[in-house]
Amino acid sequence: MELALVSDESKVLIIYTGGTIGMLVGEHGYVPEPYFLTETLRSQTRFHDPLQDSLFSHASTVEGFRQWSSSGRSSPVTAEFTATASASQKHSTLLVRSSRPMGAHAALGPTAAQHPMGAQPHSIKVAEDVYEARMPALVTPRSAVAGGIGKRIRYAVLEWQPLLDSSNIEIEDWIRIATEIELNYSLFDAFVILHGTDTMAYTSSALSFLLEDLGKTVIVTGAQIPLSQLRNDAVDNLLGALSVAGHYIIPECCLFFNHTLFRGNRVSKASSHDFDAFMSPNFPPLVNVGIDIVVNWNDVIRQTSMRRFRAHKATLRLFPGITAATVRAFLTPPIKGVVLETFGAGNAPQRNDLMSALREACDRGVVVVAITQCARGAVSDAYETGRTLLQAGVVPGGDMTPESALTKLSYLLAKPELSAAQVRSLIVVSDAAAGDEPADADAGAPWAWTAGEAAATQGALSSWLIHLAAAADDAEGLAYCLSADAARGEEGHAVAGGIVNWINPASGRSPLHVAALGGSARSVRALLKAGALVHLRDTLGHTALYYAARQGHEEIVSTLVSAGANLGGADVEGFASLAMKTALGRGDHAALDIWQKAGFRVPDRQGERSKDEGDQ
Repeated sequence: MELALVSDESKVLIIYTGGTIGMLVGEHGYVPEPYFLTETLRSQTRFHDPLQDSLFSHASTVEGFRQWSSSGRSSPVTAEFTATASASQKHSTLLVRSSRPMGAHAALGPTAAQHPMGAQPHSIKVAEDVYEARMPALVTPRSAVAGGIGKRIRYAVLEWQPLLDSSNIEIEDWIRIATEIELNYSLFDAFVILHGTDTMAYTSSALSFLLEDLGKTVIVTGAQIPLSQLRNDAVDNLLGALSVAGHYIIPECCLFFNHTLFRGNRVSKASSHDFDAFMSPNFPPLVNVGIDIVVNWNDVIRQTSMRRFRAHKATLRLFPGITAATVRAFLTPPIKGVVLETFGAGNAPQRNDLMSALREACDRGVVVVAITQCARGAVSDAYETGRTLLQAGVVPGGDMTPESALTKLSYLLAKPELSAAQVRSLIVVSDAAAGDEPADADAGAPWAWTAGEAAATQGALSSWLIHLAAAADDAEGLAYCLSADAARGEEGHAVAGGIVNWINPASGRSPLHVAALGGSARSVRALLKAGALVHLRDTLGHTALYYAARQGHEEIVSTLVSAGANLGGADVEGFASLAMKTALGRGDHAALDIWQKAGFRVPDRQGERSKDEGDQ
């Protein structure tokens, strides 16, 4: 089921912090200009069509376009139209809340009379650090996603004063963004954050940890070339982010760039000159925007609780020849946590002085998290040079990006109720967007699973449960496991061929082996009907037919033989021959009959029968 907004209009708040997307070319390069972005959006009908009277609102059908074209509305804008649109704009506002007064200082932009949107909104203080204002509303043309209804997006732009270059964004600004979202949470369906690209990944990572228990879409976006330039990526990025935010409920903090929506804490900036500026090397995109908007619902997550954080934070990148003195200086108070960017899969120089410096800091309560300097891959203990870091007290950060590791560490260190040991234990579980429950229930509300994780967990449990059901000849339990596996479909199978042929790593056997060994005749029939492979061998090289014959389960032997099973290889080279000789010696004709029914030739017994027949 797709979590799409079903009404014909959605409300989105754009929080404009600054960045290239709204800049103009100045004497010394790109510079921010107050109100420029909002005015530009208001002047372009793809972003603002209050009367639904533009080409974009009538081009969905040939008839609609012809009516629009013949009506004269495609002609240059008249004074009458301008007056009508202005009147519509005047009466269309949205209530917006902020932690700061809304409106510009005189030195930062035009006066009220010169304000491109008319008089500046007048904000009212309604509580401590809470202000309200009626902001001008912009309305997109009606659009529809695949399988959805036509919808328009009504939005307001909350512009920061002053606008910030992303290199100047600090922790307090992350908290401010989270606060603005919290204040407006009940007023809007979704939120878009306009931000500079240089530290965008840090902000999206920080917000993914700040905005716990999130039930609405939050998207961070920006541009490499500003909206003011004829050729730019700003239009696609902003319009794409608005479209996704306005049409779908994706309740986590994301980053949208170049037609792709990424998980906010799994992304890094990869290029300063390409439109494809961001990458998520270890996690697939949540949304791909092409001819259709394709949402990967299996990986969409729900997060929990909303809290602010504070922490001393730092990142230390290892390099050949780094001295212990440098490391010790870096780890001195008030530093409480460090992200250590290691070589390869988590390796570091094996010098005693360097390991001692790290061990002393860890013993003192500093949390050191190791991640890889590589763009792809993860930290592991496959190498001895990586294990020494773990022995010194360094925590493995898995495949987290530097941005995600830094912001997650900062978030956890900000919780006064957590000890250093608890922070270390919470670092090693999946990130806040990956669905694991914290070890300390008070550290944050419990994480929920994505549909993909729930399916994977169900698949993993079903794989074990089907073995138990087969052993107990539990038809109901077996049917449940098989139906759950079928419901996941081919792409959702935990193993190739489904759980019906899953080899349990503990026993080395498939469910059919287990059922045949335990004499579970009903389970054998059910498994065969579900696609169990009669020729599948366990880790000892035996088939299910071998185990059925060995245990003397004649009915199961007949069932398996009728399904095409036969003995061969290790089945007849070892125990079967010994079992046959033993049965012959004891005169156990029942066992001999079963082995013979399984297809094992008994020449000695045939000779015995011939002799008996001759004596008669």
